[in-house]
Amino acid sequence: MNSSRDLIAVAVTVGALALPGPSIAAQQPQNDDQPPELGFFVTSIGIGDGGNLGGLDGADAHCQARAAAAGAGHRAWRAYLSTQGDGAVNARDRIGMGPWANARGLIIATSVENLHYDNSNINFEHALDEQGNHFASRLDGNPDVTEHDILTGSRIDGTAFPSGEDRTCNNWTSNDQGNAWVGHADRYSFSTPGAPWNSSHGTPGCTQEDFISFGGAGLMYCFAAD
Repeated sequence: MNSSRDLIAVAVTVGALALPGPSIAAQQPQNDDQPPELGFFVTSIGIGDGGNLGGLDGADAHCQARAAAAGAGHRAWRAYLSTQGDGAVNARDRIGMGPWANARGLIIATSVENLHYDNSNINFEHALDEQGNHFASRLDGNPDVTEHDILTGSRIDGTAFPSGEDRTCNNWTSNDQGNAWVGHADRYSFSTPGAPWNSSHGTPGCTQEDFISFGGAGLMYCFAAD
Protein backbone atom coordinates (compact mmCIF):
# COMPACT_ATOMS: atom_id res chain seq x y z
CA MET A 1 0.00 0.00 0.00
CA ASN A 2 2.37 2.64 -1.29
CA SER A 3 0.12 5.04 -3.15
CA SER A 4 -2.28 7.72 -1.99
CA ARG A 5 -4.94 5.91 -4.01
CA ASP A 6 -4.50 2.82 -1.80
CA LEU A 7 -4.80 4.91 1.36
CA ILE A 8 -8.03 6.49 0.15
CA ALA A 9 -9.49 3.06 -0.67
CA VAL A 10 -8.75 1.79 2.83
CA ALA A 11 -10.28 4.87 4.43
CA VAL A 12 -13.49 4.49 2.42
CA THR A 13 -13.76 0.78 3.32
CA VAL A 14 -13.27 1.41 7.04
CA GLY A 15 -15.73 4.28 6.99
CA ALA A 16 -18.37 2.11 5.36
CA LEU A 17 -17.93 -0.59 7.99
CA ALA A 18 -18.26 2.00 10.73
CA LEU A 19 -21.56 3.44 9.52
CA PRO A 20 -24.35 2.60 12.01
CA GLY A 21 -27.08 0.32 10.74
CA PRO A 22 -30.82 0.66 11.40
CA SER A 23 -31.74 0.92 15.08
CA ILE A 24 -33.31 -2.06 16.86
CA ALA A 25 -36.56 -0.18 17.18
CA ALA A 26 -36.67 0.52 13.45
CA GLN A 27 -36.18 -3.19 12.71
CA GLN A 28 -39.05 -4.29 14.91
CA PRO A 29 -42.36 -5.11 13.20
CA GLN A 30 -44.91 -2.35 13.62
CA ASN A 31 -48.30 -2.98 15.21
CA ASP A 32 -50.05 -0.10 13.48
CA ASP A 33 -52.03 -2.57 11.37
CA GLN A 34 -53.79 -3.99 14.43
CA PRO A 35 -57.44 -2.87 14.40
CA PRO A 36 -58.65 -0.91 17.44
CA GLU A 37 -60.55 -2.91 20.01
CA LEU A 38 -64.33 -2.93 20.21
CA GLY A 39 -65.69 0.30 21.66
CA PHE A 40 -69.22 0.62 20.23
CA PHE A 41 -72.08 -1.66 19.28
CA VAL A 42 -75.83 -1.99 18.95
CA THR A 43 -77.04 -4.72 21.28
CA SER A 44 -77.89 -7.88 19.37
CA ILE A 45 -80.88 -8.41 21.67
CA GLY A 46 -82.87 -6.23 24.03
CA ILE A 47 -83.68 -6.94 27.65
CA GLY A 48 -87.18 -7.91 26.52
CA ASP A 49 -89.29 -6.09 29.12
CA GLY A 50 -90.22 -3.00 27.14
CA GLY A 51 -88.98 0.21 28.71
CA ASN A 52 -88.17 -1.46 32.00
CA LEU A 53 -84.42 -1.84 31.66
CA GLY A 54 -83.76 -1.84 35.38
CA GLY A 55 -82.81 1.83 35.18
CA LEU A 56 -79.42 2.95 33.94
CA ASP A 57 -77.70 0.30 36.05
CA GLY A 58 -79.69 -2.47 34.40
CA ALA A 59 -79.02 -1.07 30.93
CA ASP A 60 -75.30 -0.80 31.65
CA ALA A 61 -75.26 -4.37 32.92
CA HIS A 62 -76.88 -5.53 29.69
CA CYS A 63 -74.20 -3.73 27.66
CA GLN A 64 -71.50 -5.26 29.85
CA ALA A 65 -72.93 -8.77 29.39
CA ARG A 66 -73.18 -8.43 25.61
CA ALA A 67 -69.64 -7.08 25.44
CA ALA A 68 -68.38 -9.96 27.58
CA ALA A 69 -70.03 -12.43 25.20
CA ALA A 70 -67.98 -10.84 22.42
CA GLY A 71 -64.71 -11.00 24.37
CA ALA A 72 -64.68 -7.33 25.36
CA GLY A 73 -65.85 -7.63 28.95
CA HIS A 74 -62.59 -6.16 30.28
CA ARG A 75 -63.79 -2.69 29.26
CA ALA A 76 -66.31 -0.55 31.19
CA TRP A 77 -69.49 -0.37 29.11
CA ARG A 78 -72.31 2.18 29.32
CA ALA A 79 -75.66 2.41 27.58
CA TYR A 80 -76.29 5.57 25.59
CA LEU A 81 -79.37 6.68 27.54
CA SER A 82 -80.57 9.91 29.13
CA THR A 83 -82.94 10.31 32.07
CA GLN A 84 -85.35 13.12 33.02
CA GLY A 85 -86.39 15.04 36.14
CA ASP A 86 -84.37 15.62 39.28
CA GLY A 87 -80.80 14.54 38.72
CA ALA A 88 -81.35 14.10 34.99
CA VAL A 89 -78.46 12.40 33.19
CA ASN A 90 -77.24 13.23 29.68
CA ALA A 91 -76.36 10.24 27.53
CA ARG A 92 -73.36 12.08 26.10
CA ASP A 93 -71.85 12.52 29.58
CA ARG A 94 -71.71 8.84 30.47
CA ILE A 95 -69.95 7.17 27.55
CA GLY A 96 -66.32 8.27 27.91
CA MET A 97 -64.25 10.42 25.59
CA GLY A 98 -63.67 8.15 22.58
CA PRO A 99 -62.53 7.19 20.07
CA TRP A 100 -64.85 4.22 19.60
CA ALA A 101 -64.57 1.46 17.00
CA ASN A 102 -67.15 -1.07 15.88
CA ALA A 103 -66.63 -4.85 15.82
CA ARG A 104 -64.82 -4.63 12.48
CA GLY A 105 -62.33 -2.05 13.73
CA LEU A 106 -63.85 0.96 11.97
CA ILE A 107 -63.82 4.18 13.99
CA ILE A 108 -67.40 5.27 14.64
CA ALA A 109 -66.40 8.62 16.15
CA THR A 110 -63.24 10.15 17.55
CA SER A 111 -64.79 12.20 20.36
CA VAL A 112 -68.11 13.15 21.95
CA GLU A 113 -68.40 16.17 19.67
CA ASN A 114 -67.54 14.11 16.60
CA LEU A 115 -70.17 11.56 17.62
CA HIS A 116 -73.12 13.94 17.50
CA TYR A 117 -75.16 15.55 14.75
CA ASP A 118 -74.08 14.21 11.32
CA ASN A 119 -70.43 13.61 12.11
CA SER A 120 -70.34 9.97 13.17
CA ASN A 121 -70.32 6.73 11.18
CA ILE A 122 -73.50 5.45 12.78
CA ASN A 123 -75.54 4.16 9.86
CA PHE A 124 -76.76 0.81 8.60
CA GLU A 125 -73.39 -0.17 7.18
CA HIS A 126 -71.37 0.51 10.32
CA ALA A 127 -73.78 0.31 13.30
CA LEU A 128 -73.09 -3.36 13.99
CA ASP A 129 -73.88 -5.51 16.99
CA GLU A 130 -71.25 -6.85 19.38
CA GLN A 131 -70.53 -9.79 17.08
CA GLY A 132 -70.15 -7.64 13.97
CA ASN A 133 -73.57 -8.38 12.53
CA HIS A 134 -76.26 -6.06 11.22
CA PHE A 135 -79.51 -5.58 13.11
CA ALA A 136 -82.78 -6.31 11.33
CA SER A 137 -83.71 -3.51 8.94
CA ARG A 138 -85.80 -3.08 5.82
CA LEU A 139 -82.51 -2.33 4.13
CA ASP A 140 -81.41 -5.96 4.46
CA GLY A 141 -84.11 -7.18 2.11
CA ASN A 142 -87.14 -7.90 4.32
CA PRO A 143 -89.64 -5.05 3.85
CA ASP A 144 -91.79 -6.18 6.77
CA VAL A 145 -89.19 -6.36 9.56
CA THR A 146 -87.11 -3.64 11.12
CA GLU A 147 -85.52 -3.15 14.52
CA HIS A 148 -83.86 0.15 13.68
CA ASP A 149 -85.44 2.08 16.58
CA ILE A 150 -82.74 2.32 19.27
CA LEU A 151 -83.63 3.51 22.76
CA THR A 152 -81.91 6.77 23.76
CA GLY A 153 -84.29 9.15 25.56
CA SER A 154 -82.09 11.92 24.19
CA ARG A 155 -82.13 15.06 22.12
CA ILE A 156 -79.94 15.33 19.03
CA ASP A 157 -77.03 16.80 21.01
CA GLY A 158 -77.09 13.87 23.44
CA THR A 159 -78.73 15.75 26.31
CA ALA A 160 -81.82 14.88 28.35
CA PHE A 161 -85.28 16.18 27.59
CA PRO A 162 -86.69 18.62 30.17
CA SER A 163 -89.23 17.46 32.69
CA GLY A 164 -92.75 17.13 31.35
CA GLU A 165 -93.69 14.52 28.79
CA ASP A 166 -92.12 11.21 29.76
CA ARG A 167 -89.73 10.16 27.01
CA THR A 168 -87.71 7.65 29.03
CA CYS A 169 -90.34 5.16 30.26
CA ASN A 170 -90.04 6.58 33.79
CA ASN A 171 -86.27 6.68 33.57
CA TRP A 172 -86.12 3.17 32.11
CA THR A 173 -88.10 1.47 34.87
CA SER A 174 -91.57 1.19 33.30
CA ASN A 175 -92.97 -1.32 30.82
CA ASP A 176 -96.44 0.19 30.67
CA GLN A 177 -96.51 3.98 31.27
CA GLY A 178 -94.99 6.83 29.29
CA ASN A 179 -93.08 6.47 26.04
CA ALA A 180 -89.50 6.15 24.85
CA TRP A 181 -87.56 8.44 22.54
CA VAL A 182 -85.54 6.55 19.95
CA GLY A 183 -82.97 7.09 17.22
CA HIS A 184 -82.56 5.37 13.85
CA ALA A 185 -79.46 3.24 13.53
CA ASP A 186 -79.90 2.77 9.77
CA ARG A 187 -79.80 6.41 8.73
CA TYR A 188 -78.18 7.35 5.40
CA SER A 189 -80.65 5.05 3.79
CA PHE A 190 -83.86 6.61 2.53
CA SER A 191 -82.49 10.16 2.53
CA THR A 192 -79.26 11.95 3.35
CA PRO A 193 -78.41 12.13 6.15
CA GLY A 194 -81.71 10.60 7.19
CA ALA A 195 -83.25 10.60 10.64
CA PRO A 196 -80.76 11.27 13.45
CA TRP A 197 -79.13 8.16 14.87
CA ASN A 198 -79.92 9.23 18.44
CA SER A 199 -83.10 11.33 18.29
CA SER A 200 -85.83 10.55 15.76
CA HIS A 201 -89.26 10.05 17.36
CA GLY A 202 -91.20 8.70 20.30
CA THR A 203 -92.85 5.31 20.69
CA PRO A 204 -96.58 4.81 21.27
CA GLY A 205 -95.89 3.38 24.73
CA CYS A 206 -93.41 1.44 26.83
CA THR A 207 -94.51 -2.16 26.36
CA GLN A 208 -92.40 -4.55 24.35
CA GLU A 209 -95.29 -4.78 21.90
CA ASP A 210 -95.26 -0.98 21.51
CA PHE A 211 -91.59 -1.09 20.57
CA ILE A 212 -92.05 -3.92 18.07
CA SER A 213 -95.10 -2.36 16.43
CA PHE A 214 -93.19 0.86 15.71
CA GLY A 215 -89.99 -0.65 14.31
CA GLY A 216 -87.91 -1.59 17.31
CA ALA A 217 -87.04 -4.33 19.76
CA GLY A 218 -85.71 -2.41 22.75
CA LEU A 219 -82.14 -2.41 21.42
CA MET A 220 -79.53 0.01 22.81
CA TYR A 221 -76.28 1.66 21.81
CA CYS A 222 -73.36 0.62 24.02
CA PHE A 223 -70.07 2.52 24.36
CA ALA A 224 -66.84 1.70 26.13
CA ALA A 225 -66.43 4.48 28.68
CA ASP A 226 -62.85 3.71 29.72
